[in-house]
Amino acid sequence: VLTSIGGLLILPLLLVLGVIIKLDSKGPVLHRQRRLGQDGVRFSALKFRTMYLNADELLEKLLQTNPALRAEWNAFHKLPDHPGITRVGKLLRKYSLDELPQLWNVFVGEMCLVGPRPYMEREIPDMEQKESIILRVRPGLTGIWQVTWRNESTFEPRLQLDVEYVRNWSPWLDMYVLARTVPVVLGGTGT
Repeated sequence: VLTSIGGLLILPLLLVLGVIIKLDSKGPVLHRQRRLGQDGVRFSALKFRTMYLNADELLEKLLQTNPALRAEWNAFHKLPDHPGITRVGKLLRKYSLDELPQLWNVFVGEMCLVGPRPYMEREIPDMEQKESIILRVRPGLTGIWQVTWRNESTFEPRLQLDVEYVRNWSPWLDMYVLARTVPVVLGGTGT
């Protein structure tokens, strides 16, 4: 119900963002990325496209020539100054606007508003068997680690927070996370 109402209210914003993305760079407006849902079921998480079509090539070139950035990529599984991010993409990511299309994933039951991060299959080897706990529940559009550290923590603390979320879940915890999401997103903290 919340997702339906919220989706209708932000529909004009979604349309405007789609036009801006199209004007900024070549490629589709939406990006589909395979993620792991509840019980390891794979689904296509929707996001606004924030990267150039050759972003993986640009990243690999940079990582081959810069060992310090390779170490940062290995620790965080992302870079704040990723060479493949578009101009509009930087703004969308700063305010988490790129995540808004995931409201569709929530609407169709692949995700929840609050839950663990939707992990990628390639991340399983780095999850140290914590996926057996994390994947018990549907992933969330927002979650405890997103409102605690945003993207300022390494991969391991994110995993631990997601495990603690699953083990300690309550409706009150979800309400806390939703309430904390608003100031974090509006403040544009993290990347």
